[in-house]
Amino acid sequence: MKAEIISVGTELLLGQVINSDTAYVARSLAALGIDVQYSSIVGDNSERLTTALTDSFSRADLIVTTGGLGPTGDDLTKETCARLAGRHLVQDKKSLERLKEYFKGRDCGPNQLKQVMLPEDCTVLQNDHGTAPGCGFTTKDGKVVVMLPGPPSELVPMMENYAIPFLSKLTDSIIWSTDIRVYGIGEGAAEERIVDLTENKNPTVATYAKTNEMYVRVTAKASTKEEAQKLCKPMVHEVCNRLGDAVYGIDVKSLEEVVVKSLTEQKMTLATAESCTGGLVAKRITDIPGSSAVFHMGAVTYSNDIKTMLLGVPEELLRKKGAVCPEVAAAMAQGVREKAGADFGIGITGIAGPDGGTAEKPVGLIYIGLCDGYSTWIRELNPKNGHIRERSFLRLAAANNALDMLRRRLLGLPDIEVPAFHHERRRK
Repeated sequence: MKAEIISVGTELLLGQVINSDTAYVARSLAALGIDVQYSSIVGDNSERLTTALTDSFSRADLIVTTGGLGPTGDDLTKETCARLAGRHLVQDKKSLERLKEYFKGRDCGPNQLKQVMLPEDCTVLQNDHGTAPGCGFTTKDGKVVVMLPGPPSELVPMMENYAIPFLSKLTDSIIWSTDIRVYGIGEGAAEERIVDLTENKNPTVATYAKTNEMYVRVTAKASTKEEAQKLCKPMVHEVCNRLGDAVYGIDVKSLEEVVVKSLTEQKMTLATAESCTGGLVAKRITDIPGSSAVFHMGAVTYSNDIKTMLLGVPEELLRKKGAVCPEVAAAMAQGVREKAGADFGIGITGIAGPDGGTAEKPVGLIYIGLCDGYSTWIRELNPKNGHIRERSFLRLAAANNALDMLRRRLLGLPDIEVPAFHHERRRK
């Protein structure tokens, strides 16, 4: 089945609202084994929407629209779709009852009532989080039309609870994907290790780059979810074998999720002291539910005075070597661990730019320290070939590296490179 997605809304064309609907709907259709071949954005204009829909009807089996179902005069999706499909709009009684209950004690004018006017003989897709119901129907030419509301808070639950069950009756296959999350090697290097696997047809193997990390997606198509998963399993195993300990998780969302899980399982705790990252590591850790059991404290120690006062970084060290050096990163990690009474301490210091760099210490030079009370390890980030990245990229890279260092230490894995600085010390 070939599908097309049309997102309706002038605000999307003007860039005032980011169109996240298309990405979500496309993923949902792919999981059902439906091939999305086109997507477009159309403003709130009946003539242009008519043209877009006419084109879609000529080349797609399934047309999914998002937006344009609301109470205002420029919400024209239902009217236009129904007209092209040769269907009258009729009032849906159940939707009317829900609308009246929603507006109980308030005025419910004609503009609101237009939302419950739906194409005759359609399947109503209930809106549990708003006023405009969606719908689905098949035209006399065998084309399937699904109309969904624009706000993601309404579209997502409607898609999951009502549209997917409606669409699943139209296809005899499903697509299942597994994401293998990777950190420490780039997309190109990873692909070199699995290049022969990427030529496979079912399941398919593909690499994808994200900001500062990448992942490998294994996708299978079968008649049932269980069959597709069975096809994926040996390929996932092979990809993981080839990429080794650079794989940090399968179908996980982030490095911090893996770190918090490992800390929790091992009943260990963490504290962080950050300078150039401004608390990004602490923020990402505390984004994970349950992190309060493993995270003791996070300190943003930007100035040298605070590094000394709070973390015990020696004034002489700061004076002689400056704040950006491996020894200071080590002292920060050691100091915050002792201050918090945690099992691990992370210290980050560096130059995120765009100013502040020198020939000896360029923008992008960052040192990350990890201390467990017995040993301290340092990872150095240094711009290659003088190529300077933007501030946000450098901060993200530092946070990712810090989390990866801790992940490797928790799992007993070797670091990805020879430490720039290693210091043995007695645990306190």
